[in-house]
Amino acid sequence: MKAGIHPDYRTVVFHDLSADAYFKVGSTIKTDRTIELDGESWPYVTLDISSASHPYYTGKQKEFSKEGSTARFQQRFGRFLGAKKS
Repeated sequence: MKAGIHPDYRTVVFHDLSADAYFKVGSTIKTDRTIELDGESWPYVTLDISSASHPYYTGKQKEFSKEGSTARFQQRFGRFLGAKKS
């Protein structure tokens, strides 16, 4: 490998602002900010959303694929199909 062309890989603290969760992960992201955590100083990056706050990972997302399109159609318009014309 060529020397001096690879980014610096180090442990970085990511902070999810919406869930107030901290993650220590190895990363090459560049940042000038630092945070004091567990008695040590770490590079610091803020996030708007992560696995701690994203609806897909927290289980708060609605899943329409479980019903299927036919079941959704019957739920919405089934009463019209069952009604008889006089």
